[in-house]
Amino acid sequence: MLIDERSPVTRRYRVTVIGGGIVGASVLYHLARRGLTDAVLVERDVLTAGSTWHAAAGFHAVNDDPRVSALQGSTVELYRQVEAESGVPVGLKVTGGITIAGTPQRWEGLRAARSIHDSLGIEASLLTPDEIHDLCPLVDVTNVVGGLYDPHEGCADPHGITHAFVTAARGRGAASMLHTRVTGMRRTPSGDWLVETDQGEIECEHVVNAAGLWARRVSRMVGVDLPLVPMQHHYLLTEDIDLLTSRDGMMPAVVDLEGFSYLQQEHHGLILGVYETNPRHWHVDGAPWDFGMELIPPEVDRIAPELGVAFSRYPSLADVGIRRWVNGALTVTPDGNPLVGPLPGRAGQWVANGCMAGFSQAGAIGSTLADWIVDGEPSTDVLGLDVARFGEYANDDAYLCAMTGQFYARRFVMTYPNEELPAARPLVTSPSHDEYIDRHARFTCIWGLETPAYFAPGEAFVEELTHRRSNAHDCVAAEVKAVRTAAGMLDTSMYARYEVSGTGAEAWLDHLLAGTTPRTGRMRLSPALDQRGRLVGDFSVARLADDRFWIVGSYPMQRIHLRWFADRAPASGVELTNISDEWMGFAVSGPRSRAIIQRLVDDDVSDAGLSFFGCRPTTVAGIDAVIARVSFTGELGFEITVPRSRHRELFVHLQRVGQGDGLALCGLRASESLRLEKSYGVWSAEFTPTSTPVSCGLDRFVDLAKPEFIGRDAVLAERDIPPRQRLVTLAVDAADADAIGFEPVWCGTRRVGVVTSGAYGHTVGRSLAMAYVDADAIDSGEPMSVDVVGDRCPAELLDRPAYDPTGARLRSTAPGQGG
Repeated sequence: MLIDERSPVTRRYRVTVIGGGIVGASVLYHLARRGLTDAVLVERDVLTAGSTWHAAAGFHAVNDDPRVSALQGSTVELYRQVEAESGVPVGLKVTGGITIAGTPQRWEGLRAARSIHDSLGIEASLLTPDEIHDLCPLVDVTNVVGGLYDPHEGCADPHGITHAFVTAARGRGAASMLHTRVTGMRRTPSGDWLVETDQGEIECEHVVNAAGLWARRVSRMVGVDLPLVPMQHHYLLTEDIDLLTSRDGMMPAVVDLEGFSYLQQEHHGLILGVYETNPRHWHVDGAPWDFGMELIPPEVDRIAPELGVAFSRYPSLADVGIRRWVNGALTVTPDGNPLVGPLPGRAGQWVANGCMAGFSQAGAIGSTLADWIVDGEPSTDVLGLDVARFGEYANDDAYLCAMTGQFYARRFVMTYPNEELPAARPLVTSPSHDEYIDRHARFTCIWGLETPAYFAPGEAFVEELTHRRSNAHDCVAAEVKAVRTAAGMLDTSMYARYEVSGTGAEAWLDHLLAGTTPRTGRMRLSPALDQRGRLVGDFSVARLADDRFWIVGSYPMQRIHLRWFADRAPASGVELTNISDEWMGFAVSGPRSRAIIQRLVDDDVSDAGLSFFGCRPTTVAGIDAVIARVSFTGELGFEITVPRSRHRELFVHLQRVGQGDGLALCGLRASESLRLEKSYGVWSAEFTPTSTPVSCGLDRFVDLAKPEFIGRDAVLAERDIPPRQRLVTLAVDAADADAIGFEPVWCGTRRVGVVTSGAYGHTVGRSLAMAYVDADAIDSGEPMSVDVVGDRCPAELLDRPAYDPTGARLRSTAPGQGG
């Protein structure tokens, strides 16, 4: 059905969706499906113009981020529903798909991936080379070790599914305007948005930027940039192949991890696409306004190496003609996942862009965004999609091109759990970065910030890439031992810190957070909840004065949390400041930590002078600081926070006074081991937007005696309802590898849970994992197991932390040692 309306029925809508590709069409449909039919889609050309029309339109449930995989799983059923509702054929073909591995390492990766499929409820099976050839005779399996088969992969008609979405939306009462270009946007006095077009103006409450190749141009109309860029992508279409002409049914799609290519049947020929290792960007600022249904001239020589590998893998290609080359533009983000959600600082502006796998993701994006707009919050965990997951650093063109180029080139390259990718690094460093380099630090990157992962024995040390424990295992063990027996120091630059001050600060925090607001000189742990009683964040709150508080939270969540705070901030009486880049410091913990700290502080840091969860402004080695008696290691510990300009100075002082007490530098891998030995959860692993305080064990920090806070009614309503799953710690009998997250937990042959994080517990000498497990399985007492790198390993359910279960060492009162 052709839809071509130039004039809207009315100039006022609640929602204006900019962009008529697959994503914009899905957003319009899902808004209408939720009952928000007062919505209009505005497209500068025709539906599918831009990237959608030339897409290969394959879909699959698999994504490098398992949270995104979970969202993609309903694609097939959605397309069937929309076809039935609209009456528009969508060309749905469910062919199945095979990912093939040609090395033992990649085969090991596929076995691990199959386990993650299990935990997400995605049907998949492992194939032998002969089974691959039986399903797809075009594949030369000479050098193939095995494959992973997903029976629900397939493809659709990009024109059909886009028109089906819009037709179904219009059938529910939504509208569309084609051949209408948005030329600008501005705020109205009422706080709504006026969308200026070459056909007139549209006033609306919400604007959804689903402009695809033009997304950056549209976002800049409201003074915001987006971290995505267009890139070129090639595929070819072959002439008919005899084997396919005579074959009953369609051949499964194939991804070749060695050849960086994908293969998909198209009628009686094939589509062969490649993700070349030397990719090319295209109009970084966004496509020209007059671009629409055009293609980019092919650059076959540039992709020749990948084509050569593909023609070796599929020998039949050498005997068939090429009907057509396609070099089209698609948009890519730094991590390859879409940008979805409300724009920080621009109330009423929403984003749905960066969908590299648009036909896998468009349905989930439309549904998620519609729920978010209608309900005021998303219905599921969208951290892997949220537009605010990136900081301002990600909008820099040099960073964008480096990161998107790296992602594109590695589209079909397996990344090891311990692998650090080099693009755009280092971007941001702590003031003590050079000190770490001098001490052979090996870094990981957290929200653009270089943070020590561990400290190597020398400059020449190179860590092996593996799914199992690497040769850095002993480095981490030494750091853990130092914390447990003497002292260790960890850079806390990767903590987010917010200062809340003013006459209304206490009342606002009482409303905002579910925990008890501490008295002056004390700290509290406090979850933040949404109206459904699900977690928004887990915070430490320190009260430094009657009207001055510090909130400490997840560093990568800064823009997401600031957006949430700002949406709920009072008109006056409260000042909220992000001080994450202005104040930073070190956590020093271990039995000798008190003795070390006391040498630098005139104040008394004995238990009498600074008890557990005490905090106060002070001076440390003559530096203005905030000191807190808190530890994330399970040992006696302190956190010292100073102005950024004094961070390196504090580092030098701590190293000097701690040398005689065995003070060691520690990285994040040691921190992981230490926290798992204590069953401490962290944000985005154990604590997510789908967690409730009861299910994750944070209910003890919820103060139901408070008369009012966000989420209180929901917590009360669920208080007497046992959670379906609970967060537990497991000791896994794994010989040389550890769970890392998203592996399934089994009770006999029944899948009963999913791992949230795992590591080796160096003190207790056991592989540890935290997991959400079905309550009935926990209570059954039956043996459990966990998949680790594809192998099922027995697991023991621990009823208390593996290390110091009473917490005696953490609360130590001894003058120079813990416990």
